[in-house]
Amino acid sequence: MRETLDATGEEPEVRAAGGVVWRVEAGEVVVALVHRPKYDDWTFPKGKLEPAETDEQAAHREVVEETGLECVLGRELPSVRYVDSKGRSKQVRYWEMTVAAGAFAPNEEVDRLEWLDLDDAGRRLTYDHDLDVLAAFAEFARPTG
Repeated sequence: MRETLDATGEEPEVRAAGGVVWRVEAGEVVVALVHRPKYDDWTFPKGKLEPAETDEQAAHREVVEETGLECVLGRELPSVRYVDSKGRSKQVRYWEMTVAAGAFAPNEEVDRLEWLDLDDAGRRLTYDHDLDVLAAFAEFARPTG
């Protein structure tokens, strides 16, 4: 699913990666959303790639850094592209992730983490492009009947 060229056919100025961290609580799928006080937003854990780091490595590292949760990468979800607050083109690749170990503790970037069902997560997310990622995740996370 890797998409690196933007609408103009050029590499994005900023590349980032992250995860939709999920688990099942009382028979229902819930996802972790993080609150970043610097932006006063609710989003999925994500961050910029470091030099020589793969997208998958960055996604894993950023989730651990922001949530304290050691996660296992699963399926890749659709990438999102947007212009960031500094006017740069940005692409974020996402994977669904399950928790292997760890616990959340507030840190420099993230002061709160909440586990929400898919409907509540959709209402809480700050950015429309995150809703697209959540919808793609929901395609396989919700049983069809």
